[in-house]
Amino acid sequence: MNLDELLNPRQKEAATYLDSHLRIIAGAGSGKTRVLTYRIAYLIEEVGIEPRHILAITFTNKAANEMKERVIGLLGDYAGGSLLCTIHSLCVRILRQNIRALNYPNNFIIMDEEDQKSLLKKIFKERQIDSKTISLKSCIHYISAYKIAGVSPERAMSFAGDYIGEQKKAIAYDDYEKYKEEHFMLDFDDLLLKTVELFENFPEILERWQRRFQYIHVDEFQDVSEVDYKLIKYLSGQAVLCVVGDPDQTIYSFRGSDIHFIMNFDKDFPDTKTVILDQNYRSTKTILDISNNLIRKNKNRMEKELFTELDDGPKVLHYSGVDEEAEANFVCDTIEEIIHKEEGVNYHDFAILYRANYLSRSFEQKLIQRQIDYRIFGGLKFFNRKEIKDALSYIRLMVNQDDLSFERIVNVPSRGVGAKTLERIQNVAIEYGISNYEALTTFSDEIGLSGKAKKQLIEFVKCIENAKASSLSLPDVFEKLLGDVGYFEMLRNDQDDNRIQNLMELKASIANYMNTHPDTPTFESYLQDIALYTSQDDVFDDEYVSLMSIHMAKGLEFNYVFVVGLSQDVFPSFRSVSESGDDGMEEERRLAYVAFTRAKKRLYLTDSQGFNFITNSPKMASQFIDEIGSDKVEHAGNPSKFKPKEYLHLGPTVEEMIGDNEVDEWKQGDFVEHEAFGKGVIVKVNGNTLDIAFSVPYGIKTLMAHHKALKKLSN
Repeated sequence: MNLDELLNPRQKEAATYLDSHLRIIAGAGSGKTRVLTYRIAYLIEEVGIEPRHILAITFTNKAANEMKERVIGLLGDYAGGSLLCTIHSLCVRILRQNIRALNYPNNFIIMDEEDQKSLLKKIFKERQIDSKTISLKSCIHYISAYKIAGVSPERAMSFAGDYIGEQKKAIAYDDYEKYKEEHFMLDFDDLLLKTVELFENFPEILERWQRRFQYIHVDEFQDVSEVDYKLIKYLSGQAVLCVVGDPDQTIYSFRGSDIHFIMNFDKDFPDTKTVILDQNYRSTKTILDISNNLIRKNKNRMEKELFTELDDGPKVLHYSGVDEEAEANFVCDTIEEIIHKEEGVNYHDFAILYRANYLSRSFEQKLIQRQIDYRIFGGLKFFNRKEIKDALSYIRLMVNQDDLSFERIVNVPSRGVGAKTLERIQNVAIEYGISNYEALTTFSDEIGLSGKAKKQLIEFVKCIENAKASSLSLPDVFEKLLGDVGYFEMLRNDQDDNRIQNLMELKASIANYMNTHPDTPTFESYLQDIALYTSQDDVFDDEYVSLMSIHMAKGLEFNYVFVVGLSQDVFPSFRSVSESGDDGMEEERRLAYVAFTRAKKRLYLTDSQGFNFITNSPKMASQFIDEIGSDKVEHAGNPSKFKPKEYLHLGPTVEEMIGDNEVDEWKQGDFVEHEAFGKGVIVKVNGNTLDIAFSVPYGIKTLMAHHKALKKLSN
């Protein structure tokens, strides 16, 4: 490899520096994936490191596969021995080999969010918890926050005090954890936490994995959480650690990302070298200039200025519509005009990005009216559709005989199994300490089945057992099983061709998995693979306009980008800024920076007039429109009467609103009282903000630690 021809000087420095730990600050579009790929290739080809001693942790499976393909493309199949994966995939690999030390079988079941909801529905029903009072989603968030913070169900109950709502959530948390342990199931948080537990309690296991890796790379390091960071520190024991990220693109603090890990990396690893990649290969100079103007307003950042050798390009266009319909019409008009004028351009070149998913409504309606093909990303994912979850439950029942899968599909299609029949099956299973499926196959007489249910359940078991014993290929076993149990017939009777097509797409997914895993493809390994699937792994092809939240757009690029809904208190978000103050505003600004730098050729910023029901005030353009400067921005439409700065100063200053509660130190477990939310308990301290659990309907809130509305109570 002639890296002088393949990389710019800073990229080459980052790819070849091996003397100590390395922090690569990689600006948007600066070629970080290229650098990581060539660094891994350099380690193998030039330095002679055996591939199996190289680890690269990426943010998505798609990024890991792309990097692996590039490395193999450079060096051949031999380079495929390096481990390039997500952190959850890495943890699964570690746990499959070592989790017996924690008294778990190595064929544990991985739960996704739908599995979590199914389990909580079951618990809510048993405990008579009203899901309208405590939503399943909020309960999942509650459990996750407490687990990551190290708060046990027992401690959660003590925190609940006299609050009935908090007591119910603590009870659900306890039942949830016990069920998972009894059935050897792990959710995504468990994958990380159990790996940490292994490393903390079994130094010989940790040492074995530390010896495995000599060079460790972590992509998107600005997005790591505390538990991610702990795992990475454990693994890096004797290895050279290379982290890659951009503090200006830290936008996931709501799910635990902490900008301080990348900012303070050189303090935890004092011999660190820092290389800044600031040449952008994606966007025009105009787009970069306005993006730099915006992010420069943030104080908590590492100083860098993106530059490009590309042309200036046209000015950024800011359009302000008289209402939401005018804003949506402008976007559609512009798309059709560009497609009509520019040769070789199609809908795939366009993206409409927004701060919150509800903002897509007016644009969807207008795209439908104008017969413009579009697709929304971040909506209902393929693997979360009912027919797909049903089909996967059949496969999982065949492989694991787990109760959640059994309860989901034992009466789909209908087999005359009502609540009472299911309860009898469950009671026998509990009596003998076995699964529901085992109870049905072994003790059917004790269950007392009769009539239609008995006949159909015998046939149901026969179909499952035949599939288990089949010598057909995985895709054919899948199709035959769904045919035998009557699932396809049910859909044909409902004339639901779309769902049948989705199941054929799932069959294609299984076939593709067989082709890409020729050694030992099994249903068990396939289920593991798709359980780790994320929305960022969606494939973007075909000709349609892409609609998505800015969080979904991170890591992507489009020739033409519309950032819509740029109204003050919508973007930046009123809620984020009111809850987290300056930190919240800086994250909103980083989010806008990410949105703007998705554009390659042309960037459009839009807002609309009308009334903002969030703040009960007239809508006006976001302050970000002012902050990007005026030299390279063209304004069109109907600008608002007030500039954001004037509007922001109509009331008290931020400092006057926030005040100071004069509490110098907060810690996890402190009891607090808030003027609006009442009494609560701190579950996590995040520097200047606190995660606090309040009673229903408020749940967990992230609040400014020094806000005047917050008061510390004696424990």
